Parts: sequence; structure tokens; C-alpha cells
Amino acid sequence: MTDTVRLGIIGTGSISIRGLLPHLTMDDVQDRVKVTAVCDPVVERAEAAAAKFGVPHFYASAEALLASGAVDAVSIATPIGLHFAQGMQCVDAGVHVHFNKTMTTTVDEADQLIAAAAAKDVKLVACPGEMLRPRHQRIKEMIDEGALGTLTWAVTGSAFGRYHENERVRGGDDPLTNVNPAWYFRKPGGGPLYDMTVYGLHAMTGILGPAKRVTAFSGVRVKEREFYGQMLPTNMDDNTLMVLTFGDSFFAFVYGVAAGSLPNMGRPLIFGAEGVINGGTLNGEPFDYPGRELDEEYGTNGALPHVVGVHREMEEAHVYEDVMQLVDWIRDDIPTTSTAEHARHVIEIFDAAYRSAESGTAQELRTTF
Repeated sequence: MTDTVRLGIIGTGSISIRGLLPHLTMDDVQDRVKVTAVCDPVVERAEAAAAKFGVPHFYASAEALLASGAVDAVSIATPIGLHFAQGMQCVDAGVHVHFNKTMTTTVDEADQLIAAAAAKDVKLVACPGEMLRPRHQRIKEMIDEGALGTLTWAVTGSAFGRYHENERVRGGDDPLTNVNPAWYFRKPGGGPLYDMTVYGLHAMTGILGPAKRVTAFSGVRVKEREFYGQMLPTNMDDNTLMVLTFGDSFFAFVYGVAAGSLPNMGRPLIFGAEGVINGGTLNGEPFDYPGRELDEEYGTNGALPHVVGVHREMEEAHVYEDVMQLVDWIRDDIPTTSTAEHARHVIEIFDAAYRSAESGTAQELRTTF
């Protein structure tokens, strides 16, 4: 077993301030992981985050953090369009990597990153770890047991709405509360697919298996957004509708839109000839699974394996869970289901959807997991 993992955090924006740093600097995890360094190009934010959470080192760049020798692993929490380049830097340095969703923006980037990590014996864990949830594990078991009979179709998706503009780290007058959300609406890496639909699609493919082909419509619907008097232009598609086939005429509808989610929909909604699974219900009735009471009390993160005690009451507990999957893998050689290969397949679906919308043709998928 390896000693305590020295963790660096690349990017001290919203997800780090609200989730990664609060969880990972709690006393109950210090025997397993210590955050030893943070970095951000807004160096005042990196310095403020380090001071608030008791992190000994802060830097202005990933290069400086990696060169310091202060970390064994990192969590990359920068805008998604930066993840591939920064991930490759970490792999080249022999540092293990946790990616906040998503790992890359294209399947070719994911291929290159996975191959490089294998060559360097670097471990990669990619958010979101939806199949760590006992509820999703039980859904897969029930479907495999025939609870729905012949599967007919499924649906998942999400909407941007105003979620990111309204996070508590926005609009303040100090480095930890004035984080601008503009990147969510810009290329590369912006848009609701990589940021939000990724959760439902990880769950759907984890339960149903890899998809085989995708066709899509996609474009920009909300041209700009107002943020504290500043207009933020949108140049990344914010309205994408796609249809997947899993083979043998079993289809799924997946969406990532500017606003307006389907009501009362679990993640995902799966129909069969003999019933429907929606969230924690089978044919409208709750089904049992380990930790259901915790999920009901604390929300859907309550039953995650590392989310215990006060962690259940904190923001972004699922992100903390995924980091701890990497920590366990490094310390105890326990692999995780939050694999880079699964992440690559979901990334390929998004990548192919954009190509389908641009070309007007269905796109065959080549990856599996």
C-alpha cells in the first residue's frame, strides 16, 4: 500500500471552491489524501483558495505545479476544453489523473490520452462515476433479470437553464466569489452535453452497454447570456437532440438543451414491453437497493461508498467520490468502474453527434468499454 497520496488541484474555479477543496481537506481523509498544491492562471484565486483550505503550495500554472514535485496525482478542474492538453502534461510527468467531466472533447484526444497513460503506467479516473451508485447497479441487475421484458427505448438529458450563472461563487468582489462562467458557453468544451448530459449518458451506457450509432440536430439557440450586466456570447452549441441505437431496433433519445428538461425524469428513464424504470421506481413503485434510505435522506449522493458523515451534507459529493476512487487505486491497487474507456465512449457519442448535425448523416461509433 502506498502512503498518503499527495494531490494537486489544477484550477480553483467553481467546482474546486464548492466541492473538491471542502471535501478533500476534511480531517477524516487526511490519512489517505492530502491536497498539497493548487494552481490557477488567476493567481490571486489560487492563493486565496490555498489560504482558505490550508494548502501549502499555490502556483499560476499546471507546468509549475507539476515541476514542483509536490504531487503524486492531480484532479483537473479547469474548463473542459483544457483537459486534454493538461492531462497529457500530467501523464508525461508520470502523475496520476482524475478528470472532472469530461476527460476530453473528442474521441481522438481520448485515444491519445489513454494510450499515453498506459505507456507511462499512469492511472486515469474520469468523472462522472455514475455506475458507483448502488441504484444504477441495481437497475442494471433488474434489467438483466428481465424486469422490463424486451427493452423498447430510453431517454436521458439535461438543460443548462441559469444554473451556472447562479452558483454561489459568482458575482462577488473577491477572488473566491467572482468566478466568471463565460467558458460554459464557448468553444471548445462548453455546452450542456459535456457539462450536464454527460451524467445521464454515463448512467445510460453503464446500464445498457455501449451504443452503436448516433444521429443528431444541434445548434446555438440562446445567442448570449447576461451575467451581472455583462453580456456573454454563446459560440458553442447549447441545443442538441440526438437519437442513439444500441442495436436490434432498441433506441434512445438524448438531449442537452438551453432550457426546459422533461418533467419528473430519473437518470435515465428506460422502457420495456413489460414496464418502465424511472429513477428509483419500477412501474411507479420504489424498488430496494443498498443505501436507498441514505439516498432518500441526503439525495442521490447519499449511498456513494466514500460519501459518509458530513460529506453527505456537502456540495458536489459525487466529485469527491470519484477522486477517492483514484486515491484507492493508487494506495491499494483497487481499480474503479469510473474508467477512461467508459468516458471515451460517452465522449465519442457527443463528438459524433456534433459531426452528425453538421453533416446531416448518422455516425457509426467505434469505441466500447
